[in-house]
Amino acid sequence: MPQLKIQSNTAIPDATEILEKSSSFLSKILGKPEKYIMVSFEVNPEMIFGGTSAPLLYLELKSIGFPTGRTKEISSKLCEFLHQETGIPINRMYIEFSDVERSMWGWNGSTF
Repeated sequence: MPQLKIQSNTAIPDATEILEKSSSFLSKILGKPEKYIMVSFEVNPEMIFGGTSAPLLYLELKSIGFPTGRTKEISSKLCEFLHQETGIPINRMYIEFSDVERSMWGWNGSTF
C-alpha cells in the first residue's frame, strides 16, 4: 500500500538497484510489509527547481495510515538515503506526503 514515486530531471545510474533498496528502506521506516510497497522512478528532463535545471528529485510518498507525526523524521531519513544513492543534494529534493483512506486505495479487485 505505500507507494513512492521518484521523479528526476536527470537519468540515475543503477536506477533498478535504487528502486530495490528504496523498497526495503521504506518497509523498515514505515513498518509496512515490503510485499505491498511500490516504488517507481521517472526521468522528466523538463523539470527545474529554484530557477535551475541542476539535478533534482521530486518524491510522492503515499500510504494508508501514514504516520503524519513522523513526516520530519521520514523526510530526513529518505532525503539522506536518496542523497547517498544518487548524489543529488538534499536541498534539491521535495517530498509530498499523503495519508490515503483505506476505501480510496484499490488492490486485487477490492480496496483495503
